[in-house]
Amino acid sequence: MSGPAPTPGRPRPSRDVLATIEFLLLDVDGVLTDGRIWFDAEGREQKTFHVHDASGLVYWHRSGLRSGFLSGRGGDIVERRGRELGVHELMLHRRDKGAAFAELLQRQRLEPARVAYVGDDLLDLPVLRQVGFAATVPQARAEVLAQCHFVTARNAGFGAARDVVEELLRARDAWDAILQRDGRG
Repeated sequence: MSGPAPTPGRPRPSRDVLATIEFLLLDVDGVLTDGRIWFDAEGREQKTFHVHDASGLVYWHRSGLRSGFLSGRGGDIVERRGRELGVHELMLHRRDKGAAFAELLQRQRLEPARVAYVGDDLLDLPVLRQVGFAATVPQARAEVLAQCHFVTARNAGFGAARDVVEELLRARDAWDAILQRDGRG
């Protein structure tokens, strides 16, 4: 996408509100990936993930915070990536994301206001409407943009989740410590 990112539809929460976010929930296809699905000659699904998003999740977790994937699809590659990154909740093959979110809140003992969610399509709307910080990517559907507080500078699959992590860690005053250590430890 060229040009400026679309404007979100809802006002951005205050820095104090953002600092209370303790769980980052991410859609997979269209957020962590660019939305395209590849199949090899044997019919195996292939996806690409960006290392900046992975680093962002590492920084998020090192800050003592939790994360999860919520996807209407799934697959071995998504499960593998989630395990590699130490994601706390893998909710895959969940087309009713509102019901999945309710289960997550109960399991993780969270209030919706303590969750940030990044989604891009209509299935994400029930969650985006409830969370304390609703974020999306520039390629999101118009109906999703209208429900979000924040649109990432980076495209889906190219570091968009990292943009959200940095926003939230800055609100907690945790980003400077990460920079001082050059991202290490």
